[in-house]
Amino acid sequence: MSAERNAKLLREIFDQLAVGKARALTDAMADDFRWIFPGHWSWSGTWEPKSEVVHGLLRPLMAQFAGDYRCAAESIVAQGDRVVVQARGHGTTLRGERYDQTYCFVYRVTDGRLREVVEHCDTALVDRVLDRIPRSGPGSAA
Repeated sequence: MSAERNAKLLREIFDQLAVGKARALTDAMADDFRWIFPGHWSWSGTWEPKSEVVHGLLRPLMAQFAGDYRCAAESIVAQGDRVVVQARGHGTTLRGERYDQTYCFVYRVTDGRLREVVEHCDTALVDRVLDRIPRSGPGSAA
């Protein structure tokens, strides 16, 4: 796929995330998808494959919110198989704490499927407001 089509795919996904529909993201993931948190902080590491991303990371993460989490793209730039999305997320945790996050996601897209994302975010906010997700499975180490 062209960079323009890859950018269009991510635009469509983030249009859905902006209204609370996360299914668009998981539907676009390849079976061998991986989610990477780089650096040296409490969530650093890799979740893979898609089943572990969905069941081991995303579901426990979203269960911490009061059902109001949204994430909207502010900027999308694509080159080749990489698509960079600058985004803002907003929500309230079940404990009543605000979660107003700034993201930079770097996606790798091949054949119309998401293969990988590297997520950069406000790590101090994550550590302060969210419960750490327990790690399991073969993709749990960086």
